[in-house]
Amino acid sequence: MASNHLSKFSFFFVTFLFFLNIFVNAAKIKENFSKEKLTHLHFYFHDLVTATKPTVVQVAAAPNSTGRVTPFGSVMIVDDLLTETPDPTSKLLGKAEGLYSSVSQSDITFLMALNFVFTEGKYNGSTISIFGKNSILSKVREMPVVGGTGMFRFARGYALAKTYVFNVTTLNAIVEYDVYVFHYN
Repeated sequence: MASNHLSKFSFFFVTFLFFLNIFVNAAKIKENFSKEKLTHLHFYFHDLVTATKPTVVQVAAAPNSTGRVTPFGSVMIVDDLLTETPDPTSKLLGKAEGLYSSVSQSDITFLMALNFVFTEGKYNGSTISIFGKNSILSKVREMPVVGGTGMFRFARGYALAKTYVFNVTTLNAIVEYDVYVFHYN
């Protein structure tokens, strides 16, 4: 009979600890996600189409895209460097990995699907994802931040892109980015 009471006590004690653990962890999670903050990131994106080691590769083109005013129908895969300044030898902050596709028949507009993958500092290992329209001939382009990982889980916000330099012969570009992201600590 005593062992029966001991097993009931053990069952209730373990059950109590289980629910206490859930309650404590839920409180910690709530505390972490109640501290939303806004972070401003500033960096330069190096898009090298013509280089010894290009960071942009065309992987598809529409059959009727040659000879057009726009590259409508082309798809590019990117693995561009993100640096602290426009100088490509400045501090490397990470990479932009993803793709963009020419989606307009009348102007040069891309649909961007990129992950900004950070490899330095407190954001090392974190990413920010953008997905949106980039009319590259506009002075400033705004694209939405649709998510992130690591320090940027549940990220939302926007990215402003400004062409810093563009070479019409090589098609290489350096683009300045200001990214404003709401996220949790």
